Amino acid sequence: MIQRTPARIEAHLSDHEHRSWQQLLSESVTSPEELLRRLELPEELWLTAARQGHRLFPVRVPEPFLARMEKGNPADPLLRQVLPLAEETARAPGFVSDPLEESGAIATTGLIRKYRSRALLMVTGQCAINCRYCFRRHFPYDEQRLNPDDRQRVIETLGASPEINEVIFSGGDPLAVNDRLLAQWATAIAGIPHIRRLRLHTRLPVVIPQRVCNELLKWLSTTPLQVIIVLHVNHPAEIDTATRRALGYLRAAGATLLNQSVILRGVNDRASVLEELSETLFEAGVLPYYLHAFDPVAGAHHYNVPDEEARNLVRELLSRLPGFLVPKLVREEPGKESKTPINLFP
Repeated sequence: MIQRTPARIEAHLSDHEHRSWQQLLSESVTSPEELLRRLELPEELWLTAARQGHRLFPVRVPEPFLARMEKGNPADPLLRQVLPLAEETARAPGFVSDPLEESGAIATTGLIRKYRSRALLMVTGQCAINCRYCFRRHFPYDEQRLNPDDRQRVIETLGASPEINEVIFSGGDPLAVNDRLLAQWATAIAGIPHIRRLRLHTRLPVVIPQRVCNELLKWLSTTPLQVIIVLHVNHPAEIDTATRRALGYLRAAGATLLNQSVILRGVNDRASVLEELSETLFEAGVLPYYLHAFDPVAGAHHYNVPDEEARNLVRELLSRLPGFLVPKLVREEPGKESKTPINLFP
């Protein structure tokens, strides 16, 4: 059993200290009109396009993340990730609704088997933030919603699969679910002898740092499973004082913190930005893990960065950073049993 000292929050996380994470989640900006108004961007230039994109994939931006954006700047790298654009309505060859062909990898309701030793559990379809480039923006979450009977089938399926040693809480964002349910899942999974690790793929500690609350830290601290939390940070401006404090609590609870980014046009497609991102992450106790080539999802082709340009960026990072701060450049390909490294020196 992993021995940990239960972490406990003794200080507030940000200026939004009087609101719980659930309240902040419910108060997220969910209309393009409000997003433009809050960022002081002229509606006559942006609203029509934003409405077009919003109809295809709705706006959702939580207050703590919004507060880090520069008002009046339509090129702000955080805003670029959440602002709907007219380009989303255009069709682009090769950009499809299910770029990773996950619909063919569903083992049972809510459980995806793409890899031999790992299984993804779709804990929820809800996210705290709707990233415009999300490869699951078209995913049929309603069809994969877990009810009590489904949960039992998931545990039975995992128990009958001795090759699986790691379960990944995914979604949506698994931390959009209440801690009572997450703790129940963790307890059930820990009861399967051949499962050693629990991994959470989440953006919530970044976009709403208040999500790192005592209830979360309690079950993370007490599970016998090794816990890995894989964050999703694309730009150094996403990490502020509140985020650093929240990440410190997660480390104190015994979690290993990794980060995976997506290379995005207009957000982090410069070596200087990626260099600063790696340095900022490591200072916050997070190890850069993957830099994903863009998944060709319909409605997001305008974020795409060609492979050769991505290679050049990572090659430059090798000259700027120590090796352990250079994320692996990878692509996820349908049907493959692992991420595919992109050769930097073809």
